[in-house]
Amino acid sequence: MEAQRAVQRNDQERVAVLEKYAILDTEPEQAFDDLTLLASFICKTPIAMISLIDEDRQWLKSKVGITVSETPRDVAFCSITIQQADVMVVPDTLKDERFCNNPFVTGGPKIRFYAGAPLINEDGYALGTLCVVDKTPREFNDEQKEALQALSRLVLAQLEFRRNLHLLKEALTERTKDEHEREREILKLQQQLTRVLGLNIQ
Repeated sequence: MEAQRAVQRNDQERVAVLEKYAILDTEPEQAFDDLTLLASFICKTPIAMISLIDEDRQWLKSKVGITVSETPRDVAFCSITIQQADVMVVPDTLKDERFCNNPFVTGGPKIRFYAGAPLINEDGYALGTLCVVDKTPREFNDEQKEALQALSRLVLAQLEFRRNLHLLKEALTERTKDEHEREREILKLQQQLTRVLGLNIQ
């Protein structure tokens, strides 16, 4: 029970960290789409995704080969991937008891192969995954695994760049507001001083 509470608490912290990136439910971006396309090409799979795991859903920032934008978290392969430090590879979903009865295996898109690299930030929180999917079982060689890991690091770097840019814009907006407030205060003091000096002269 204590271990379960710890896992829940850690996941709440992870989701809170993810929210600070201000990326959930945003529009597609070329920088992420390019990396997803590369993953699909290098791994020779018809489907690739950048998946971010929210509290109760898997949301797709970028995707190739599918049209859905999110799925329930409890049936998402990536929800298990984020619990690991390394690439998770499932050569044949029907031979894996974790996934053989998954609705995405038994029904559309009939996933038979999956490989996902967790997107772990510098504080150790797994925000989501870069993953590739095929509709036929297959092997995943070491070169493809290394390439997927390398691309996942680029995805994470893009996430960090995007977050830092967002924070910088917020800081500049706040600074501009502070400067405008100071200008108003200075103007108010100048007006008061002008009135006082005017009274003294009279």
